Formats: sequence, structure tokens, C-alpha cells
Amino acid sequence: MPRRAAPAAFRPAPMAERAFPWLGSARVGAARVPPPAAGASTDKDHLEAWYEPAAVRQAVAQALWRMRGGDAASGNPLAGLVRPGDRVVLKPNLIRQSALSSDEWRHVITHPAVVAAVLDLAAGALAGRGEVAIADGPQTDSSFQEISRRTGLPQVAAAAAARHGVPVELVDLRQEEWTSVDGVMVDRRPLPGDPAGYVDVNLGPASEFMGHTGEGRYYGAAFDTAETNEAHQGRIHRYRLSGTVMACDVLINLPKLKTHKKAGITCSLKNLVGVNGNKNWLPHYTLGLGAGGSDQYPAPSAARRLEGALLRGGKALLARHPSLARTLLPAKRVGRAAFGDTGRVVRSGNWHGNDTLWRMVLDLNRAVLWYDASGGRRPEPRRTLSVVDAVIMGQGRGPEDPDPAPAGWLLAGASPVAVDAVAADLMGFSWEAIPAIREAFAGREPHLAPFPPEAVRLSCGTGREHRPGDLPAGFAVPARPHFGWAGHIERAPAGGAP
Repeated sequence: MPRRAAPAAFRPAPMAERAFPWLGSARVGAARVPPPAAGASTDKDHLEAWYEPAAVRQAVAQALWRMRGGDAASGNPLAGLVRPGDRVVLKPNLIRQSALSSDEWRHVITHPAVVAAVLDLAAGALAGRGEVAIADGPQTDSSFQEISRRTGLPQVAAAAAARHGVPVELVDLRQEEWTSVDGVMVDRRPLPGDPAGYVDVNLGPASEFMGHTGEGRYYGAAFDTAETNEAHQGRIHRYRLSGTVMACDVLINLPKLKTHKKAGITCSLKNLVGVNGNKNWLPHYTLGLGAGGSDQYPAPSAARRLEGALLRGGKALLARHPSLARTLLPAKRVGRAAFGDTGRVVRSGNWHGNDTLWRMVLDLNRAVLWYDASGGRRPEPRRTLSVVDAVIMGQGRGPEDPDPAPAGWLLAGASPVAVDAVAADLMGFSWEAIPAIREAFAGREPHLAPFPPEAVRLSCGTGREHRPGDLPAGFAVPARPHFGWAGHIERAPAGGAP
């Protein structure tokens, strides 16, 4: 699948961007929590033992100080980013209450110990004036009630509010929740949604979809492809975003580091998918069989042509008559037997040739960082920060059904692009092979990375700074990629093959 080549020369960002210290900082801090006494087992009790609260708090603070250029300091490392009177949003990854094939969740979503540690620092920096929201829009067929029960986030929010004297709210940003059976949506229920409403942003020519040959064939999050393509046509590229997020002064991104079937990895950049009010406005892949920008399948074949025709017909029928979903469930089981299970067969853009999803991901980051609560362009980017939960990573069939990969790391940085480049290396992957990271350095305005790739530096307690691709021994914890990306993103060891 052809893509733009990595930029040969870096184009400097406008002065307003280069002068802004947070987005323009290419330094990433990292700190490690000690492993449980019994070692790196994936047993549930040992997974939880990796998140000893005092150790997580210490590592979060250490990573933040290293991001700021020091190794240890007293006081609050978020002072200056978070200011008294600010509206602060913490955005964890709360995709679903557990992995698809197990009841385990610690390698699937951001751990509450990480949320609590960052929340304590952010709320403390407000000095009694301001407010905090912990907000996410999980996968539409997930239970926010069950996520809240398992993580204890309502109690985390209440404790921080009482301790620091500022309001702390837990918000489900979704407008509806679905019931799915065997991956088919059979019921949908309205939810209260974001109490601050939603903001529509049209990126227009600033969108990565401008000029893309897949126009008119985008597939979003539901059967109604007409809705997806109406949001992306010509010079219109619209996104419906959380009003709480778009009105905040500071966005603190709290991603879970995992592999991803459509993006390679999910970290800071991909985590902003959760701030959407309408996920069907988000193009996930381009329908077709390999021509004209299609990335639904790796290669055309007679079987894929038949499968594609049946899928198009079935989804079009369900878009018009959603009540038929349960009736068509047996047909899906027959299709799985004939064409293979999605957990083993590449389809639906779940591969390294997906040339659609990265465009949507970068569009979302531009909209959130560079646009305001009216949908207009900001004069300077929003203050932002990423703190990555890579204590237990997710590997393999991410993002919904990965396997645990204990690593022990917490990463922190002002630039989501710099953080994700380091995160890819942490997993043993080449950031240059992850489309969203590579293309974020390409220089399209408004800039997401107002610095060249070679400016990225990691400070992780070795006494010097390191560049991605040349990280210290023992930093990387090689993960198993999603099978649709295997053999394409692994970083080759020095002098050897991947």
C-alpha cells in the first residue's frame, strides 16, 4: 500500500508553535516500577502487584521530572503546566471492562493507580482553584458501570476532590451504549453524554484526508457508511468532539501501551479516539479490494471478492433495518466458517497496509490540540501532556484482546509524537513503520511535532539522554505485534534480522 515517504527535510514550525514550550518539547522521561517479588508472572495477582500505589506515584513523579530535564526535585512536577483556576481533563484508555477472551483488564485499560498518581499531582497544582474531569468514551459496546466498578475510579475521584478541595468528575463521553452479540450490534441505548455537549470541528484542507483516493468508500464504526462519508467529502472533514475536552485548559493523556490491529500500536496519538461524540464520523478503513486507496484486505482474491460483496450487502441491510441484527447472527457464523475468523484472518483494515486510520488519528490530534470550544482555530496549541501506562503492556491481538506483557515502565512527555516514538521502541518496534508516528513528523500544518525526529530524546536514569533506535540496553521489552503487522514493524537487532 503506497504511502507518503518519511520527510527528507524538516520544515520549521511557525514561531508561535516553536515558542510554546510544551508541544515543542521533544524530551521524554521514563521511570520504572520494581517488579513483584515473585517475578514477572502474568497471573492476575501478580499483574496487580506491579501497580503498588506508592511505587507508581514515585515512578510517575520521576518520569515527569526527567521529562522536564532533571532527575529529582522537590515540589510538584506539574506546576507550570497546571495552573490555579485551570480546567483539567485526564483522558485514560478505558476501552472496555476486560479483554475479549478473558476476564482480565489490567493489560487492557489504564490502571487506576496511574490515574490516581497523576490526578493527585494535577489537583494539587490547582491550589484549591479549578476543576478536573476524568473523561473517556469507551468502545460503544462496553459497560462504563462495570469499568467504574472494577477500577474504583469513582472512589479515586472522590478522594482527590476531598484531599485538594477541587471538583473532580468522572465522565462517560459516549452518547449511546450498544449491546453486541458475536460482534454484531443488536441493541443501542441513549446515554446522557457529555454534560458540556459536543463541538463540531471541520478541519477542511488541514485534514490528512484531503486528496485521498478513498473518498466515498470510508467505513466508520457502524453499518451506516453514508454517515461516515458525508462527514468526509471534498473540503469537508468533520469531527464531533467532547465539549469537556474542547473547553479544557490542560489535557493530560493517560494511554495504555498496546498493540493495535489497525494502527500498529495504540498510545498517546491513538488514545484521542476516545474524545469523540460520534465514532461513526471516524474512517477506520477504505472499502474495496486493493484498488483506488482500498485497504480493507491485503490482496484481492475470489474469496475476498465474494466475502466483500456479502459484507456490503449485509451491512447495507442492517443500516436500513437494524432490527434484523439478531436474525442475521447465524449468517455471520456461516461466514466465519467459510472465510475465517477475524481473530486469525486479516480483514477490515486490520493490517500494516491500513492507509486510512492514521489519517483519522492525526486529524483528531490536530482538532484537539489546535481548535477551541467554538470549533475555531486556536492561536497556540492546548497545553497537553502524556503519561503512558506501560507497566503491563498489551501484546498480540490488541487493542481489545491482547495478552499481558509486563514491562514496568511509565513514560511522560509534552509531545504525543515524541512519546509515541519512544513507546514504539519500548515494544521493540520501529517508529518509522508506525504510520501515525511517521506521518506526524511530515510537517502538515497545524504541526503536531514542531521539531525533527532526530530531536527526540529519552531520559530514563542512565545519566545521559538517548535517541529512539539507540536506546539503552534493558530499556526495550519486545512485544509480539498483532498478526496483521508481524514481520513489518519489528525493529531489527543490531547486525541481524527482525
